[in-house]
Amino acid sequence: MNKLGFFIISVLVALAIASSMLFVVDQRQFGVVFQLGQIKQVITEPGLNFKLPPPFQNVSYIDKRLLTLESTDTEPSLTAEKQRVVIDWYVRWRISDPQAYIRNVGINESAGALQLNRVVRNSFQEEVNKRTLNELLSTRREQLMDDVKREVLNAVSSPDKPWGMDVVDVRITRVDYAESITASVYQRMEAERKRVANELRSTGFAEGEKIRADADRQREVIVSEAYRAAQLIKGEGDAKAAAAFSDAFGRDPAFAQFYRSLEAYKSSFAGKSDLMVIDSSSEFFKGMRSSSQAR
Repeated sequence: MNKLGFFIISVLVALAIASSMLFVVDQRQFGVVFQLGQIKQVITEPGLNFKLPPPFQNVSYIDKRLLTLESTDTEPSLTAEKQRVVIDWYVRWRISDPQAYIRNVGINESAGALQLNRVVRNSFQEEVNKRTLNELLSTRREQLMDDVKREVLNAVSSPDKPWGMDVVDVRITRVDYAESITASVYQRMEAERKRVANELRSTGFAEGEKIRADADRQREVIVSEAYRAAQLIKGEGDAKAAAAFSDAFGRDPAFAQFYRSLEAYKSSFAGKSDLMVIDSSSEFFKGMRSSSQAR
């Protein structure tokens, strides 16, 4: 029983030692073997590999894929005309030399991203200071990104202290005014829009007044023309009526006089409450007296 237990324990220990000596490098990683704190070997190809058991040798893994670093700093930069702008950017980079990277940068990707962020930020601030806002937005934007990429490559590829990384691309995603002046910019834009709106309202009101004045003028002309035509027709009608009365009265003067008297009486006694005091012997009642005598 003791021999069997010893055998089992020996097998387990051997398996544990063997497992500590075997490691697998993924195709997306570099395998770095350390011996007593020093880099012993860098494995770039994927597969199963061997090393001495700890603490003699240890293995660490570093990502070999293309990595993306995005800006997180909101500190504004000054343009050539002293405009405060905030630039958002991103950088595509990868670790190309694991030994140089570990010696001069760090043992993981976050250490390289931290130092690379500082270099890119400083390069952007330096290049932005040389350009106007219009150049940042249009004419020289591509040139700015190329210049920043060149400066960053020079910094990470220093012969004295290479970073062991390669910067593939540098891109600007947004250029905007600093938050401290964004509100004033929006206020100026709002004031400009209000000015344009007020100008349009004034123009519209003036055009409306012009249209109304022209309509009033046309109405007066139409009414005047209609009144003139009506007066002409009325005059022609009165003339014809007068001619008809004259012709009729000329045939019988006595009837004409009697008809005029009746019209005068009708006009004089039109109101029921009217009171008239007139001498009955006056010429006004001649028609009535003649009528009475006739009966």
